[in-house]
Amino acid sequence: MKTLFHLWQLITMAAGFRRYGALRALDNIQEVPDWAPRLLRCFTFFIPRRRKLPEADGERLALALADMGPAYIKLGQTLATRPDLVGRPIAEGLLTLQDSLPAFSFGKVKATIEEELGGQLSDHYSEFAETPVAAASIAQVHKAVTTEGKKVAVKVLRPDVEKRFNRDLSLFNWLANLAEKHSKEARRLRLKKVVAKVRETVNREMDLRLEAAACAELAENMASESNYRTPKMEWELTARRVMTQEWVDGIRLADKEALEKAGHDLPKLGNTVVQVFLKQALRDGFFHADLHQGNLIVQPDGSIVAVDFGIMGRLTKRERRFLAEILFGFIRRNYTRVAEVHFDAGYVPRTESVEEFAQAMRSIADPIMDLPIEEVSAGQLLAQLFATTERFKMQTQPQLLLLQRTMVMAEGMALHLNPQANMWNISEPVIEEWIRSNLSPEARLADLVNKLPNLLERIPSLIEKWLDEDEATEEDEEETVEQPRPQKLWPFALGLITGAAILKILTL
Repeated sequence: MKTLFHLWQLITMAAGFRRYGALRALDNIQEVPDWAPRLLRCFTFFIPRRRKLPEADGERLALALADMGPAYIKLGQTLATRPDLVGRPIAEGLLTLQDSLPAFSFGKVKATIEEELGGQLSDHYSEFAETPVAAASIAQVHKAVTTEGKKVAVKVLRPDVEKRFNRDLSLFNWLANLAEKHSKEARRLRLKKVVAKVRETVNREMDLRLEAAACAELAENMASESNYRTPKMEWELTARRVMTQEWVDGIRLADKEALEKAGHDLPKLGNTVVQVFLKQALRDGFFHADLHQGNLIVQPDGSIVAVDFGIMGRLTKRERRFLAEILFGFIRRNYTRVAEVHFDAGYVPRTESVEEFAQAMRSIADPIMDLPIEEVSAGQLLAQLFATTERFKMQTQPQLLLLQRTMVMAEGMALHLNPQANMWNISEPVIEEWIRSNLSPEARLADLVNKLPNLLERIPSLIEKWLDEDEATEEDEEETVEQPRPQKLWPFALGLITGAAILKILTL
């Protein structure tokens, strides 16, 4: 029965694609079997196609997904980060996907707020605009004033949005399972993980307390940046389906003409966007991953305020090192080092050739690096880099692809504000500072010294664990040991203590 339901969902989805002429896009996705688009056309031949559609297949697919609802919008946004899966032209077309839907009624907004916060709407807000200022696939935003007189933005989840997402995501998961069961290439591309990423993103966005926490964490990380901040959260007016934060007045970064009229330094604003993004990604490993121009507001003093924290990216220290070293390697044209970093990170199997991988990196970078500097795109360089995954059997790294998509958006904003923006000149100081602070011999020694006290504190529990394991082995095998285990472990512990002391002296 479930299979029949999924088949009906699939036909409905195909009808949506047909309406926007998007079935053609499936022909250009290498992993889609040749017979699949033909079969879907047979089932949907009677569906009329809309007129005046864009020529680009990716843009048609974006329109179709936007029309089919919230889960399809999120799927499209995820696929926009996967040029290795759908091809670069379609991925670029999907970047035009607008996360917007018609607003839902004020009555439902009021009911949700009263259910989540308790009492009446007037108990929490002295003024509340019935018409929303924005309506997206997950929620919509209203302007309001609290009973304490603070101007705020109130974000409210759509009614029944969880149920609708779960229904559509079950189809995506069914299709991904089918693909991975019958295709080795689908397993390499980890289609089930693509769906899992969509589900993870959606689940996070559907608990507005998590978005509020993400805003607070980013604010804490960026406290030292005088030209960038996040809105203040009103925690007492925030719950799972309602979030209240400071209302931010200013000019959207998208409005270049208004920014010029207000006398803002546009090249400086562009530099700030890129450098703040790199600091978040490299320094903190936690970055705002929805950097479209409507989510950045410029205040009269020139500072940038970020809003909408539903999509955030995280990178481990290892991933940050990988990113910094490959970007720095490209800047210095040290392709051997770029290749070695990929192998050290375990992204490329050891059975592959470092020399051949370095040659592939050169083939990607040299044609770009020889262009006029204003035409060199760091985001597109990363896109081409990740497109080499198939040849060298690299497993897809979704978190790095999200990072690449965000870098393209940051770069796009810098070029929007200043067409002569030089991404490499803007990025290099941040990358160099991170490498100096984290990868220099002094930094690595200091990191080791800082970790040693924690390691030494764990020695007794490690000894106890090893002893317990030994006792269990002795009971199972009914063997006796002539010398107790502690006498063997204490030289190791003493060596660690001595090493820590020597390192401490060296760093004084």
